[in-house]
Amino acid sequence: MTTVPNIPLSTGGAIPQFGFGVFQIRPGETAQVVRAAFDAGYRHIDTAQMYGNEEGVGSALAESGLPREEVFVTTKLNNDRHGHDEAGRALDESLRRLGTDYVDLYLIHWPRPAADRYVETWKGFEKLLADGRARAIGVSNFTVRHLTRLAEETDTVPAVNQVELHPRLAQAELREYHEAHGIATEAWSPLAKGGELLRDPTLLDLARAHGRTPAQVVLRWHIQLGNIVFPKSSRPERMRENIDVFDFELSADEMAAIDALNTGERTGPDPDRFG
Repeated sequence: MTTVPNIPLSTGGAIPQFGFGVFQIRPGETAQVVRAAFDAGYRHIDTAQMYGNEEGVGSALAESGLPREEVFVTTKLNNDRHGHDEAGRALDESLRRLGTDYVDLYLIHWPRPAADRYVETWKGFEKLLADGRARAIGVSNFTVRHLTRLAEETDTVPAVNQVELHPRLAQAELREYHEAHGIATEAWSPLAKGGELLRDPTLLDLARAHGRTPAQVVLRWHIQLGNIVFPKSSRPERMRENIDVFDFELSADEMAAIDALNTGERTGPDPDRFG
């Protein structure tokens, strides 16, 4: 079984650097898919209230026989549940669906700056950290501007910022801010939804040179940058392939070649306008 390194978190504990995401996995299929991920060696599961499949994650966790402390579970606040007290009520509902009395990481899913409630919500998250319902707290899709405002108006630095990040959207400025402030970087859509990116000639050449797939090369790029990744797949063979990236290394020149693919192109929404 692959040994996955842990990344220390500023609010305590550590997070496995490689995980499994359940975005767009249908609720009725989630338990079976997550059990397959456990069998493939994953011990970090990323879900969200918005995904509608927390119950399936909870069922897989209960049926796995794994000790609770061996599985790192993340969920995220739904966009319509912002607010100091509402964030706690929403988490309690998630805990019931997950069948656990705490989550390892609770994230504000989107800042929704037009609603202007994310600072108030974050103060509610600080309370959840203090009472132990969330072992760590963080944010998702926050920009430097949003993070700077949290730093100015609240007392706790987010442990994590989960953002769209891949070779076409490398987020260098944001990653520099994270490093300077002790925020771990999580990459959603780490493969830019596959497709065109994975047919790029640079990645195809690197894949041939290392005897790997283009997806493995991109995931290895993330690992060497220090990013936390959680690619999604419902196929057990692809799950095993994705996590098998810890026994080869990209050179500095190869990392730079992948860095050069950055175009600033998003596959998802702009956090300043979404929600």
